[in-house]
Amino acid sequence: MLFLEALAAEVGKLLLANGQRLVTAESCTGGWAAQCVTAIAGSSHWFERGFITYSNEAKIELLDVGAGLLAEQGAVSEATAAAMAMGALQHSPADWALAITGIAGPGGGSPGRPVGTVCFGWAGPGGQIDTDTRCFSGGREAVRAQSVGHALQGLLRRAECLQA
Repeated sequence: MLFLEALAAEVGKLLLANGQRLVTAESCTGGWAAQCVTAIAGSSHWFERGFITYSNEAKIELLDVGAGLLAEQGAVSEATAAAMAMGALQHSPADWALAITGIAGPGGGSPGRPVGTVCFGWAGPGGQIDTDTRCFSGGREAVRAQSVGHALQGLLRRAECLQA
């Protein structure tokens, strides 16, 4: 897990240099991304808060994800990940949000969304919203770890692009 903390430190270094802050919105990772971020000394200067919205009700209540969206697209969808990221930004003074929602397993998959399917959302300054879907292999812990890594790497790439 040292790789994830090193990645979080890189994110923090960039955000701190830009005077920006991060908010997280997590479902299947249960706060793991926020844990990696807060493992970094000084992260209070660039990490604003984290939302753990494991249930659909939490996504609706805390992040304003639409019940209709969840009914139509499901909790594991790029549309839901985007709504989670935007909701996190709207409920915090942060500049960047990352959102993670997926099926870590071992059960819960379906033919259209197998175990390991994880959707990501990133929202940034100026209304930038990006999404991605990955299907990770391995057990529950492996899927969750890969999800945190992908979310942090995605944020780092996007924040670097805006800096350039």
